[in-house]
Amino acid sequence: MKNTYEDIIHLPHHVSPTRPQMSMSERAAQFSPFAALTGYGDVIAETARTTDQQAELDEDLLAELDQKLRVLAEHLQDAPKVSLTYFQPDIRKEGGAYRTVSCKVTKIDQTAGKLKTADGLEIPFEDLCAIDGPF
Repeated sequence: MKNTYEDIIHLPHHVSPTRPQMSMSERAAQFSPFAALTGYGDVIAETARTTDQQAELDEDLLAELDQKLRVLAEHLQDAPKVSLTYFQPDIRKEGGAYRTVSCKVTKIDQTAGKLKTADGLEIPFEDLCAIDGPF
């Protein structure tokens, strides 16, 4: 059996005198798969992302949170650093996630039903789950 490439196998590699050589990443990009459905992967990832449902707090925990809010309101001028656990609703789908932050509370707005922090965070009272600090 005759080797069909014997006439070209030992020739030097061709280098174009008019075109610059491509980098390895540019050459690899020529062979990358074609994405016919642009954004489809993002949709699948968003669908697969899970969220938590907000738990309903019992009366005892609500009373404890209310008491801690009153004590915190009394000591607001001291700018105490507290740890707040709250439910943050998801903007894209039903549910959300529980977050815990350590911050200084700057204002407790009873009329709006919100707690404001030095970081600019506004947490509605109904989303609060726990307040821990020097009470």
